[in-house]
Amino acid sequence: MGMTITEKIMAKASGKVAVTPGENVWLNVDILMTHDVCGPPTIGIWKKEFGDQAKIWDNNKVVIFPDHYIFTKNEHANRNVAILRDFAKEHDLPNYYDVGSYRYKGVCHVALAEEGYNMPGTVLFGTDSHTCSSGAFGMFSTGVGNTDAAFILGTGKIWEKVPESMKFTFDGQLPVYLTAKDLILTILGDITTDGATYRAMEFTGDAVFALNMDERMTLTNMAIEAGGMNGIIAADEVTEAYVKERSGKPYEIFNSDGDAVYFAEYRYNVNELDPVVAKPHSPDNRDTVRNVQGTKLTKCYLGSCTGGKLSDFEYAARILDGRKVSVKTHIVPATTYVNEQLDKRTYNGKTLRTIFQDAGCIIEQSSCAACLGGPIDTVGRAVDRDVIISSTNRNFPGRMGSKQADVYLASPLTVAASAVKGVITDPREFIS
Repeated sequence: MGMTITEKIMAKASGKVAVTPGENVWLNVDILMTHDVCGPPTIGIWKKEFGDQAKIWDNNKVVIFPDHYIFTKNEHANRNVAILRDFAKEHDLPNYYDVGSYRYKGVCHVALAEEGYNMPGTVLFGTDSHTCSSGAFGMFSTGVGNTDAAFILGTGKIWEKVPESMKFTFDGQLPVYLTAKDLILTILGDITTDGATYRAMEFTGDAVFALNMDERMTLTNMAIEAGGMNGIIAADEVTEAYVKERSGKPYEIFNSDGDAVYFAEYRYNVNELDPVVAKPHSPDNRDTVRNVQGTKLTKCYLGSCTGGKLSDFEYAARILDGRKVSVKTHIVPATTYVNEQLDKRTYNGKTLRTIFQDAGCIIEQSSCAACLGGPIDTVGRAVDRDVIISSTNRNFPGRMGSKQADVYLASPLTVAASAVKGVITDPREFIS
């Protein structure tokens, strides 16, 4: 019996010839990532359990990105960053990207890719549920709690159960009015927020492999919104080109066998799909944009690990070029690299930054910002009675700040179209 790509990577990482779903294995971890929210408690548990004289299993395999609550005066948030800074200095960690320094990168999930940590065939764990983003690179990547992360920090290993896999195939050529966000929201509407609980979500098909790496990361990023343990896309020439530009490390490419067994398989023709939104207050509360168009908005938001990548802003520029926004619209680049590219990438002869500024958007510093709400001075934080359309990944009550705010999740195209009109708007009104 054949194996899926997830099973093959877990077999390699556990030193086995083969593994089967439900089997428990010790995995050797290639990268442990943490940030300012979960890093301090992970460090605290590690010190308590391993002792004051404990050594990190491998300094080069620990990566730390302050990114969540950093541009704030909140003393508790500031203290968390100070803890990370002191820890990195004490243990001489080369992969600490301090806020306020030239090394600062921004949102961890996108920065992992940009800095060359995402390598096909490897195993990456992070103290953040959206760590599954890295699975776009043909690797096993998932989020863990602080206690598990502390164990990895001390040993480089973790005990995991091999998940069953689900396959999602997208056939056809993606229409210009659809993005990867529409594809994953379509899946969520079909299987719900617990439809892939502790399972691997494997994405494949012509439409998937036609996507660039930014867009592939949108698919794998939101696997966790279905309860998935990981999202994964087999590495191809697009993946390899991205990786080789950023790293000279060796890697191994795995593909699912033709006779691999899946828990379930779903197949879509992208030419039959419509732009969709997730209505308040759950990512699986799917509806077509046309069914909710006209809903009055108070704010639009383009940002986060899901919707603040360069491709997301290139989508938005198609619609915002030469137009003005009708409601407050935040542009939050996921990373400092993406922010720099706003001055370099062009559309119709103008830089993306110029397009957004001319449209009346507010361009913010790179961070998670309002995606996770946070302190009262967090950029773009929702207030009571806000009605927001956002390119982020979650719209649970209070996720972006106020529990009274209504948050609609949508593609960057739909967010941009809605920003122009001030009401939820189908992007097909602007692009055919």
